[in-house]
Amino acid sequence: MKNNKKEKLFSSKFIQQFIDDEPTKFLGNKYKFAEIASSLAYYLKSFSNVNKLLDYVSLIFKYIFDKKIILIIPLDYEGEIWHENIKISASNEFLKIQEQINSFLKKFNFSKNFKLKEILSFEISLKNKFKEYKIETHKIISRGKCRGFIYIFSNDISCQPITDDINFSFIQNCLGIGLENYCLIKTKKKHEKVDREISTGAEIQSQLLPDYCPTIHGVDLAAHCRPALQLGGDYYDFMCLKTNISEKRKEKSRWALVIGDVMGKGIPAGLLMTMLRGMLRAEVLTGLPPDRILHDLNQLAINDLDISHRFVTLFYSDYDPRTRKLRFANAAHNPPLLWRNSDQKIVKLDAEGFVLGLQKDAEYRCGEIKLNDNDLVLYYTDGVIDTSNSLGERFDEQRLIKTFTKLCKQTYTSQEILNKIFKKLDDFTGQNRHLEDDASMVIFQLN
Repeated sequence: MKNNKKEKLFSSKFIQQFIDDEPTKFLGNKYKFAEIASSLAYYLKSFSNVNKLLDYVSLIFKYIFDKKIILIIPLDYEGEIWHENIKISASNEFLKIQEQINSFLKKFNFSKNFKLKEILSFEISLKNKFKEYKIETHKIISRGKCRGFIYIFSNDISCQPITDDINFSFIQNCLGIGLENYCLIKTKKKHEKVDREISTGAEIQSQLLPDYCPTIHGVDLAAHCRPALQLGGDYYDFMCLKTNISEKRKEKSRWALVIGDVMGKGIPAGLLMTMLRGMLRAEVLTGLPPDRILHDLNQLAINDLDISHRFVTLFYSDYDPRTRKLRFANAAHNPPLLWRNSDQKIVKLDAEGFVLGLQKDAEYRCGEIKLNDNDLVLYYTDGVIDTSNSLGERFDEQRLIKTFTKLCKQTYTSQEILNKIFKKLDDFTGQNRHLEDDASMVIFQLN
């Protein structure tokens, strides 16, 4: 069939003309049905308007089964009764019963959150209302899922069920496919919208993480976050404790260095991380020591974290370039690894403290250490050591310590060390395998 002829068959003018024709014209012309069946298949192939498809199916039912009244109740893409597209197929001699069915449908209230089991009460009410008719019921099924219902009214009690008719089966299957296509298109558009929103959220979140490392006197910094999903729950930041001073003076001012991890990943973790960042930045400006910062932050965030049923691990530290002293407090985060160049060994920087969001009156301890030339500190989240390979083996802390120790003995920059650790992670997990959790690292090296 040529495209212009197919388009003609779908036009409103054609449908109206077809409705106005005598039924005998259609029934007496087998080729006409073959042509319409072909156009119906074409309609499904170039699916665009489910309402017109339902009109078309109702029209075909009307003229094939002119002695029946056929009620089509489709479900929309959310599985709810699609009220505006309920169709009644009936010839002119059944106009009165058609009006009665319409009136019945308006009075029968389907619940807002329709469940399939509710259709039973509808069918009972329908049969009680129209006792003079034999009513056949038939589900519209596609891919094992109910897409709607068909009810066939007949005033001839002894007639054979039309559900066994090959024409009925063909049309009903086409209708099921059409409704399924509609649901798939709507679901796809919904997913595309969500994907766009997530991408926008991921872009905003990536802008909240520092896009470059600040210049701190005598320090070489490098940092990177690799989220498992588009949005992540890992967080690191660098904040100067003094504001409204020149960039040159900031280099020798005290700096806060923080790394944290919200339980879980994805959108919820990303939203909580963003909230926590705002709270922490406000607290940092108070200039309080690390243990007080974590104590106050826990007090501020505990209600929101409790509602979300999540908690946060966080390591907070501040560094003074003039004294080379690093103060720190830990809310149960992975202790950073300090490479003592003079001793050629690794020391864990840890201090007692609870995770944020579990205990309202949690207390935190403050630790302090003086750093020397060529000392390095590796801050990291548990996504680094929890990543696994195809055999189910974890990268674990010991493998990270071994890798970090080996790199510290070389003359690498912080960025080179960071790149090599991530390369080691990629080699360990293997090709085409993604990290199971967000992985973030900060390298802090004294010149």
